[in-house]
Amino acid sequence: MDEMSLTSQFLILALLLLFSGFFSMSETAMMASNRHRLHHLAKEGNRGAQLAVQLLDKVDRLLGIILLGNTLINAAAAMLTGHITLALFGAEKWALEAGTLFVTFCLLVFSEITPKVIGATYPDTITRRIGFILAPLLRISYPIIWFVNLFVTALLKLIRLKPEAGREAARISPEDIRVMVLEAGHFIPQQHQGMLLNLFDLEKASVEDVMTPRGEIEGIDLAQPLDEIRQQIATCFHSRLPVYDGDPGNMVGILHHRRLLSAAITGEFELNQQSLREQLGAPYFVPVGTSLYTQLQFFLENRQRIALVVDEYGEIMGLMTLEDIIEEIIGKFTTSVPGNEELSWQQGSGGQESVLVDGARSLRDLNRALGLDFPLDGPKTLNGLLLEYLQEIPEAGLSVKIGQTAMEIVQAQDKRIRVVRLFAPHTRVRATKQCR
Repeated sequence: MDEMSLTSQFLILALLLLFSGFFSMSETAMMASNRHRLHHLAKEGNRGAQLAVQLLDKVDRLLGIILLGNTLINAAAAMLTGHITLALFGAEKWALEAGTLFVTFCLLVFSEITPKVIGATYPDTITRRIGFILAPLLRISYPIIWFVNLFVTALLKLIRLKPEAGREAARISPEDIRVMVLEAGHFIPQQHQGMLLNLFDLEKASVEDVMTPRGEIEGIDLAQPLDEIRQQIATCFHSRLPVYDGDPGNMVGILHHRRLLSAAITGEFELNQQSLREQLGAPYFVPVGTSLYTQLQFFLENRQRIALVVDEYGEIMGLMTLEDIIEEIIGKFTTSVPGNEELSWQQGSGGQESVLVDGARSLRDLNRALGLDFPLDGPKTLNGLLLEYLQEIPEAGLSVKIGQTAMEIVQAQDKRIRVVRLFAPHTRVRATKQCR
């Protein structure tokens, strides 16, 4: 070292600071990289991504080679700074202290903060390149890393820490994806963002949340006169109709409306009880607790479009279709069916914002369309929610407040609440009853 010129020593010190910065940048870039993107690139054949994935699969070894290299280089830089200080100023105490401060400052600025900022700014790009350097270094120094990791593993066991459990917990979850979608507002159009979020809700929601209640099912009663059946078929808005005999609980099949009309036009069909029964397809029944995601898979795999929802006793509770699930994802799209209009607050003469809704309207629809916060873990419709809170069949004119939403019963008939006027949460309405 004494025979080496000061210029050479300063050049070596600069190289040591550069190498130390490389290891610091590598550590930050590797830990901040998007592993899912790296896995995708690795599957596409990107060699840099493949090396990075291999290194990240053994984080203990990766950190071992990075920290080993960084520690040795920093120690060498400190020793070299001491030699330079002695050569320039001798064994003066102030000079040694100044040299220590100098090398500490250089390590902090040029080998720690700046490289780590660069690594955190471009983690994926850097990770795909440094793998070509770190992988050979790891192979060369593997015996040393293995020896050091023996003590690391023993210490982790002593404090009962399992790195595998941490890696498992770090795997991306549906909630993580939901947060990513919400935070990607500038990159994903709002409509597409809503569709993606609705897809995650399919597993949480059940067929009961979107079904048409039994009392609202439009079907054909074989006990009706043929003229009424003919009129109902001619004016029907649906492509498929459930057919029952006397009571909606006694379903006998599903009528394909368009196929029936096609047969009637070609003269292959003459309407009567027997011919109508021959046109029916077998009804498909689904348990009330089935998730929408599971039901969607069944519809797609079996090319079905309609199902009857039954409870644990086999009683029919309602009807659901493939379109009901699709509307949960993309929103309402069938505008030709009466009662399917979009909801929105209407400004009244007194400045109050309100809207008239059907009592059979689902709470999920109301929450989504009007920005309300009705509970979804109990009754599924507005009628059911009001009956649960009031514990009676109310009379028209009764005002009630549930949570932050005031409402007025406009029409109650046949043991049901038919029409309700909802008031916007910020609207002041005097409630006859208030519920929390």
